Amino acid sequence: MSANEVDLTVFPDECDAFGHLNQASFLSLFERARWTMLERGPGMDVFTRNDAWPAVRKTTVEYHASALPGDVLRFQQALTYHGRTSFTMRQVARRVRDDALVASAEFVFVTIDRDGRALPVPAEVSRFMLELSKPGEGLQRMPVNGVSLAVDLQGSGPAVVFLHGYALDHSMWRHQMANLAGYRRIAADLRGMGHSDAPDLGYSMATYADDVIALLDQLGVKQAVLVGLSMGGYVAFEVVRRFRHRVRGLVLMDTRADPDTVEVRRQRDVNSVTARDGGSAAIAEHLLPRLLGRTTLATAPQTVERVRALMAKTSMAGIIGALGAMRDRPDSTPLLAALGDIPTLVVAGAEDQISPPAQMEAMAATIPGATFRVIADAGHLPPVEQPLATTRLLAEFLDRLQHDA
Repeated sequence: MSANEVDLTVFPDECDAFGHLNQASFLSLFERARWTMLERGPGMDVFTRNDAWPAVRKTTVEYHASALPGDVLRFQQALTYHGRTSFTMRQVARRVRDDALVASAEFVFVTIDRDGRALPVPAEVSRFMLELSKPGEGLQRMPVNGVSLAVDLQGSGPAVVFLHGYALDHSMWRHQMANLAGYRRIAADLRGMGHSDAPDLGYSMATYADDVIALLDQLGVKQAVLVGLSMGGYVAFEVVRRFRHRVRGLVLMDTRADPDTVEVRRQRDVNSVTARDGGSAAIAEHLLPRLLGRTTLATAPQTVERVRALMAKTSMAGIIGALGAMRDRPDSTPLLAALGDIPTLVVAGAEDQISPPAQMEAMAATIPGATFRVIADAGHLPPVEQPLATTRLLAEFLDRLQHDA
């Protein structure tokens, strides 16, 4: 457990008549978690010995699930803003037994003296919280836009953001994350996928794009190369549309710019019903024959099982939210001819049935200066089916981008 994580047990006297942790007790547990975190660092008396106090100016809390007596809640704290006299902390509480998100909160504090006048945040408090909030390496949770995203961070150098496909997670980029030395590799589970929170709300490409930019802001990244596969490509297009100045380069892999046809939109709705009735496992069985290439299906049973398992564990809210977001995404075709100032690589799996190479090549031809490449013996998921070939292509593109900078 990291220094900013605190486990607290729910007791019966903190619950209402129906046995649920009540609202007032929840606020008390959030506060206890903050003080416990300080106790592990500069000490619980850090404010009083500086003749100051952290007064709560604003509180926003969302309750996502119930907590019962005996449940152990893991509270995670993150500094999201630091000013001269104020700071903002985001806290989330998850049930340890199933990792379910129970509540999330944001607290705005102003440091005051005994007469209520604003004071600078004590230096030792600032140092502790800023150090605690620095991202390290490996998989960790980061709060963005009201949710906690699971993010894999590796290496240092120019930033590269990997955006995974529908009903998958960051681990589809495992080989690329491990082997693209010399770059700061960032692979997040999009909201609703993998280990990220899956709020039961309407999702959109704009929502995903906002999450990507908020994540870059937290990491202090001004510009990044975006690598988007399938739905990740749709997200990349939305980032370009709304935050073009943040995009250093673009890799579009087995994706498309045009919107869904009427028939495909109808199929998205059918798939939503399938997910509700049969769960994510039913979606996996439906998609696998088209998702993977014939070579993979015939010769790599371990890869087939890996992809099936990834899809089968995706949350229902995430699947249905993503289906709606893909169905309603805007037409990105008008963007293509205007991408001449963004170095772009378009990659297709030779055996892809969903985004066939001919369609990908036509898209690349519309982008001024774009490079088009095909990966043999791969379907819709080259990073998983042919990881070495995919990593080599990306390394060549990224190194060329650095050389031309």
